[in-house]
Amino acid sequence: MKTPLTTPLLTFNLMGSAHPLCAEQAGPSPVKVFILAGQSNMEGQGVADLDGKDYNGGKGTLACLLRDPVKAPEVAHLREAPGKWAVRHDVWVRYQRERGPLLRGPLTMGFSVYGDAHHFGPELQFGWVMGNFISNQVLLIKTAWGGKSLYRDFRPPSSGGQVGPYYTKMIAEIREALANLKTDFPACDGGGYELAGFVWYHGWNDGCEPKTAVPQYETNLVNLIQDVRRELNAPNLPVVIGELTGPWVQAPGEWATLRQAQAAAAARAEFKGNALFVQTHDFVRKSEDSPNPGHGHHEFGNAETYYLVGDALGKGMKLLLQGGSQSWGNH
Repeated sequence: MKTPLTTPLLTFNLMGSAHPLCAEQAGPSPVKVFILAGQSNMEGQGVADLDGKDYNGGKGTLACLLRDPVKAPEVAHLREAPGKWAVRHDVWVRYQRERGPLLRGPLTMGFSVYGDAHHFGPELQFGWVMGNFISNQVLLIKTAWGGKSLYRDFRPPSSGGQVGPYYTKMIAEIREALANLKTDFPACDGGGYELAGFVWYHGWNDGCEPKTAVPQYETNLVNLIQDVRRELNAPNLPVVIGELTGPWVQAPGEWATLRQAQAAAAARAEFKGNALFVQTHDFVRKSEDSPNPGHGHHEFGNAETYYLVGDALGKGMKLLLQGGSQSWGNH
């Protein structure tokens, strides 16, 4: 197990690299590459430290958790010192936002759709779990766009009809990231890479189409996994499917059906041993205890929710890499 390499957060550059790059690659090659795909909850809506009336007085932020004597020990590793978020140079992140410059650099706060040091997504704790588990250098490639359905936007080729433009965009960005590894991360020692896993955290927009998208979700997700593996020439690529979280512990109607479809896709016989469904519903926190009470589709921006989701996805991937089962979660 590696000892995490942490340094103070120096700058946050909205025009290019998110954070300063280390002069030397911190972990050995080959670089272990994980793809984190989905929609807005994968983009990163967790609130780190914003407060005031627009953020419900800072309730449910990461800063709030760090002040809680009971919960602070679990998340303490994310902060190096007051006002300074920890940085891991043995885990890199690359995230091309749809409406913003490329973010790339060592794992720390801020690899979110907003491109600032005040938000984060599942990648933060997922990266810590993988970094602690894997001795090699780790690279997380985020390919996520808000408001995109699997039924239409991410529609994979095997589902027939028009291929979703964001399926095509996802594959193109993965290829671009792998081709530009040395350019994006100059410290890369040229020792190659290995595709290590694919994480899918998604579902809201399909749930909004209960008569069309929801009934097809399981089939479309199975096709997505198979097509991504085929495109990347990785037939047994480990896949973790994160349960649609949303604003409920027990989801109603079509939303419960969608969650069941996600679990059923992972349980397919053809995915035995290399796909896993991770439950997240118990991580939902109350809207009144969260920074964005009106954003149920973004889990209310609750930092604890996003931290726990990332942790669960990471532990699920770890279990798969160790040869674990097809279902895991907070039973």
